[in-house]
Amino acid sequence: MSATEELKSRNATAWEAATRHAFTDALADGSLARDKMAGYLQQDYLFVEGFVRLLASAVAHAPRLADAVPGAQFLGLICGPENTYFLRALDALEVPEAEDAARETRAFQELMDEARRSGRYEIMLAVLVVAEWVYLEWAQPFERRADDLPFWLGEWITLHSGPGFEGVVAYLRGQLDTVWTGLDEAGRTDVAAIFARAVILEQAFFDAAWAGFPVAR
Repeated sequence: MSATEELKSRNATAWEAATRHAFTDALADGSLARDKMAGYLQQDYLFVEGFVRLLASAVAHAPRLADAVPGAQFLGLICGPENTYFLRALDALEVPEAEDAARETRAFQELMDEARRSGRYEIMLAVLVVAEWVYLEWAQPFERRADDLPFWLGEWITLHSGPGFEGVVAYLRGQLDTVWTGLDEAGRTDVAAIFARAVILEQAFFDAAWAGFPVAR
């Protein structure tokens, strides 16, 4: 079993809760209320700046150019198609960008900032792996439904599924699996701890989205 599979298995309950969630089920079958999707996207868009900074830092700490290039290419996706998706979706849902982060949003923002400031490639990777792998696992089963949904639902699925995104997750996991082999016991403990925190925070964010984030008008 790879290191990332082992880390996932240690957090199986929270992982299952985050990747098989009532919020994403409703998103994928088209029954999710517009206000719930609007509030979710307003909060999720607040992650982009911190995520870009974390990913850029990971690229800067990659051991070789070959390790950095896929991360740099993923940065282009986040800053390009995903960023414009947010802007188009918020416009279609007739809501502005949010200025105030909810408690669950702030918690994950703080985790990303902590990982970035650690200066440790393995810690950055742990958060990035969770953030992207969770999204792949919830979105992948619904990939074929995307074209039948309004774009603000369907395109969110396609951004997080398919061969391209599978490759991103495989790259991030592969980097962490490789780095793990060179860590001592203390280093592995640190990675496991931040991986577990990230999974719990992903679940909490979906729980809050299902309850309904207040929509900024």
